[in-house]
Amino acid sequence: MTLNSMTTSRTRRAGVFLVSALAFAVGSVLAAEEAARPGTSSAEISYEGAPGAIDPATMKDFMDGEGPKMTKQEFAQAKEIFFQRCAGCHGVLRKGATGKPLTTDKTRALGTDYLKAMITYGSPAGMPNWGTSGDFTEAQIDLMARYLQHEPPQPPEYGMPEMKASWKVLIPPEKRPTQKMNKLNLDNLFSVTLRDAGEIALIDGDTKEIVNIIKTGYAVHISRLSASGRYLFVIGRDAKINLIDLWMEKPDNVAEIKVGMEARSVETSKFPGMEDKYAVAGTYWPPQFVIMDGDTLEPLKIVSTRGMTVDTQEYHPEPRVAAIVASHKHPEFIVNVKETGHILMVDYSDINNLKTTDIEAAPFLHDGGWDASKRYFLTAANKSNKLAVVDSQDQKLAALVEVGDIPHPGRGANFVDPQNGPVWATSHLGDASITLVGTDPAGHPDKAWKVVRTLQGQGGGSLFIKTHPKSKNLYVDTALNSVEKLSQSVAVFNIDKLDAPFTVLPIAEWADLGEGPKRVVQPEFNQAGDEVWFSVWNAKDKKSALVVVDDKTLKLKKVIKDDRLVTPTGKFNVYNTVHDVY
Repeated sequence: MTLNSMTTSRTRRAGVFLVSALAFAVGSVLAAEEAARPGTSSAEISYEGAPGAIDPATMKDFMDGEGPKMTKQEFAQAKEIFFQRCAGCHGVLRKGATGKPLTTDKTRALGTDYLKAMITYGSPAGMPNWGTSGDFTEAQIDLMARYLQHEPPQPPEYGMPEMKASWKVLIPPEKRPTQKMNKLNLDNLFSVTLRDAGEIALIDGDTKEIVNIIKTGYAVHISRLSASGRYLFVIGRDAKINLIDLWMEKPDNVAEIKVGMEARSVETSKFPGMEDKYAVAGTYWPPQFVIMDGDTLEPLKIVSTRGMTVDTQEYHPEPRVAAIVASHKHPEFIVNVKETGHILMVDYSDINNLKTTDIEAAPFLHDGGWDASKRYFLTAANKSNKLAVVDSQDQKLAALVEVGDIPHPGRGANFVDPQNGPVWATSHLGDASITLVGTDPAGHPDKAWKVVRTLQGQGGGSLFIKTHPKSKNLYVDTALNSVEKLSQSVAVFNIDKLDAPFTVLPIAEWADLGEGPKRVVQPEFNQAGDEVWFSVWNAKDKKSALVVVDDKTLKLKKVIKDDRLVTPTGKFNVYNTVHDVY
């Protein structure tokens, strides 16, 4: 039977009690490990786990005698669930990143009951409550708790032959429109991820009507626009990229390719004179990135990211590619290599003689965005609780800034702090803090690359923070908080009065969807900066919606409901995405 968010308070109390009791037992495991690793705190151990690479030769697709009994059919089902739902945080080889390591030396010590409780109820630090949200059934929770106590299988490599075999040009460039063939205001068009449907919805920001539902890869992670604003690139977690031509009478796919087994990032060239020439995508598995033709997605150059970590100088077999941004100062892609902590500035002016500047930052690199000048790239190193600041003009690391617990900024938020000048802000998965970092070394040199203010929001589990140059509001979601009241609302800070209490907007309540987890995620502004859109992300078998709020009044403006809006999550306004407005 599927569990849902309407679980009774009695069941919830029992679950909390179970987690607490099991946590006490786990404390003994951590204490023993801490004693074996002097100088390493129990908090670090519980998050990071013991260092060391897993031998790929041991990663075989079989059930060994030390794990709980499983049939081959159960193992195959659990493997599919893990790659769809869990690998993004815990890693394909389960060595951990945003999520904790799930290698068998950990999972077998924890045991089946503990693992079931954690999968069911989640944690305030950002672990989703897969059971009480209704995403996993009781049988699936039991299945995953057993699966995690077996050695992880290693997926196959994926190179140029596989990419070429998956590559399709549906409409060649010469047969595409030579001018815009529709009457859409493309600058105010939104690309909305329909996560579990394997689709995106193109929604007219003016009329709030769906323009088209387009088949894509599974769980599109981001949408990015070509420098011209004509082409929309989307990449699914299954590493499938779709190229969508917005000039068509009805915008739709014109090319596609699968660049690996799992992925998160895609970007296009933006340097003057090379706009739209290339696209680049980074994969979680295999750990690599590929440069493609910008008009057709033809794969041209694959670069592996396997290598040594910046801290311990140990070899890492699975350093995944997280965020990629295109420099405005040089013909370069800036590539975050997650586990090793290296930031690569890849010069694409001559891809046959590729030049790369390797910047040592900190693990685990994740997402980030530009400051208002678009010179400095600020990116979260969430395992280290730091922000890395890259000077894209001078091509070097400008600073490493200590922030809160597991920063997760999305692309962050740029605004002017009344006391401290221009800042960039991040929220956090692991705590309620919102950190403001000074970004104006010329005008405010004493504040640059320092934490100038720390706000306290509703709680941990934040995925996105957002504002707009024309807005006086700063929006912070708490989508992964395990407390429903927090995951279903957002906090709004007045930028002119940052010392004042924040306002809570009951977004899920306004959506009026009935049952389900109804997580509120990713504020996104329209082109004009006077509306902010939120996804109310419900279970696949429940109703979801988009909620539009008037930025000036903080009042509900529109609820967009449609049966085709299945599990909406990320939203990307064309103008804001092309111009890096956030």
